[in-house]
Amino acid sequence: MTEQLVFYTHPHSRGRIVRWLLTELGVAYRTEIVPYGAAMKDPAYLAINPMGKVPAIAHGDTVVTETAAICAYLADAFPDAGLAPPPDRRAAYYRWLFFGAGPFEGVLTQYMCGFDVPAAKQYMVGFGTYPGVLDALAQTLDNQPYLAGSVFTAADVYVGSQIGWSVRAGHAEGYPALADYWSRLAARPAYARAKALDDAAEGEVAP
Repeated sequence: MTEQLVFYTHPHSRGRIVRWLLTELGVAYRTEIVPYGAAMKDPAYLAINPMGKVPAIAHGDTVVTETAAICAYLADAFPDAGLAPPPDRRAAYYRWLFFGAGPFEGVLTQYMCGFDVPAAKQYMVGFGTYPGVLDALAQTLDNQPYLAGSVFTAADVYVGSQIGWSVRAGHAEGYPALADYWSRLAARPAYARAKALDDAAEGEVAP
């Protein structure tokens, strides 16, 4: 696919996940850093993402927002990289992509905002509890190297980034499978290159 690919991001955002995926893919793209505040709410950017947040991509005339959707789209758009399983073997791949966008994202947001769902209302939330999310991931990664099985995919970039945050923050103690998994991911050359790009960009923009 030869359409121009534009990546809208900020180094203090989930755009780091998309940067990593783009680096794994090895495709050419142009980066547009969108500062927090007025720039993200400017009509020009709201035409890209009406939510006024990053990341987002424009691939020719196609615009994709939401980190998990971007990861899934890019893995399909550039199939030679092998970051999406064949269509008939995508059950686990889809499961964990949506798990990351649903329970994991929800419970991390709750945790970072510093509130707990009352026990009597747990049945109302779809994301369960932080330990429950980590338990579910550890049970899978105790038995296989990657979320979709034996092969690294875009699900590992997306959900693996969330696991990495939990490991680095010290929230995954007692889960050796998660620590080992993150060590494997963090050792990938594409992860190191993407991180270096975003770390360098941090000094150029306000948090």
